[in-house]
Amino acid sequence: MEAYTESVITIDEQQIHYVEAGKKGRQIALLLHGWSSSWYATSPLLGQLAQRFHCIAIDLPGYGQSPPLNETTTIPKYVDLLAKLIGKMSDGPVVLVGHSMGGMISLSLALAHPVLVERMVLLSPTISGRLSTAINLFISPITMMERFGLGSLLVTTTERAFVGLTDRLMRPVSFAERTGITEADYERLRMDARKPGQGRVRAECYRAMLDNDLSGRLSQIETPSLVIWGAEDNTVPLRDAGVVADEWPAADLRILPKAGHWPQFEAPDITRRMVAAFLGLPLHSSALFKPVEEDELAQINEIAQFFASSDVGNDLSLAQRTRLAAQCQVRVFEPGDVIAEATETSDELFIIQKGYVEVWKDPESQSGDHKHDQTKMEHVANLRAGQITGELAMLDRGGRSADLIAGSEGATLLVLSRERLLALVEDDSELGARFLWNMSKAMSARVRFVLWQLNQERQGVVAEQEAAFGRLPLRN
Repeated sequence: MEAYTESVITIDEQQIHYVEAGKKGRQIALLLHGWSSSWYATSPLLGQLAQRFHCIAIDLPGYGQSPPLNETTTIPKYVDLLAKLIGKMSDGPVVLVGHSMGGMISLSLALAHPVLVERMVLLSPTISGRLSTAINLFISPITMMERFGLGSLLVTTTERAFVGLTDRLMRPVSFAERTGITEADYERLRMDARKPGQGRVRAECYRAMLDNDLSGRLSQIETPSLVIWGAEDNTVPLRDAGVVADEWPAADLRILPKAGHWPQFEAPDITRRMVAAFLGLPLHSSALFKPVEEDELAQINEIAQFFASSDVGNDLSLAQRTRLAAQCQVRVFEPGDVIAEATETSDELFIIQKGYVEVWKDPESQSGDHKHDQTKMEHVANLRAGQITGELAMLDRGGRSADLIAGSEGATLLVLSRERLLALVEDDSELGARFLWNMSKAMSARVRFVLWQLNQERQGVVAEQEAAFGRLPLRN
């Protein structure tokens, strides 16, 4: 992990330790960890989010390096504290990223103060507060014993033995059988979970989650949200994912195989891809912690606005158009430049953003035929801003059917590769399906126009033949 800075902020006399990354002045992404954890729980996403956001990954009071509250810990108290933190650190709504109990806190904050939250990414969020049977049978008795004097003394005195016991119990509960977590990350999470002196807050938070059951309230949430769950989560069971599916159909719910309670560590690549698609992060900017420059962000926003009047942008929300814009590369061509040749195979779709594109074709060649005579090329059509081309070659990776030349004004093209499109379909099925539908409608309209042209030509030929036949002398 690259460098980040650590700081402490005081809210109502409560000190909160946090890790900071990304350019100051940009929209804040507030990262919230879960039960028996610290800011490190959200660290796999920190570098990626820092490309676009000013990231604040906090230690909740009582965890990591933040001292506990002076009163009994509850979810509403965490929510009130974080609302004040947002008011002090941000000049607008934030993006919330919450794991486990941090997901429950995020949801509660969106319910209590919706004006403060623009979007949410929730990783295995606690919904009902009722953890798995394994947690309730084996871990909670130890946690509750830590809460009281004699029990806390016993746990502290025999800390090493309890660490070994809870570690053996927690590993199969927390992680998938085929987990992809590294040993170094596992050891760090293990240290956070058994940090000395956290017995009281662990016990209070266990009860606080039960007292903050969100079942029956999710339908009130209007904040756009991505919810990622591990299919083998044995900490916050998938029955809570069922509550999300039943009560909150607007949420983008994803279930990841080979992941347990920590998808950001166990399946980091697919988790980052989903988050990038949801938040409109440019996938081609892969260097973690390297901020995306302001001109690139402005370009993404400009493209998103442009898509509203393009073939592929019909019925897409601004958020969806922004996600799509982040997947496109921009290429600029001077007048007369060759954009693509029919002799090429390709897996790229072109969307004309500015100028126009001339389509030239050898009438004697067949689609996908790599042999054509340049001297026989005929001008077929001009494609204007908002139109697409190259979609067939992208879909089947076959040869292009015509040459594409930049028009007299030059041309600026948005380029979407087959790889990016497939990733988009996988990571955001709703957006991918709508994009493919719009592309199909554009193709259909073009085919219908070509058929109309052919029919007009055919009628003209027939009329000429009939006229010529009428002028022939009659023979006996």
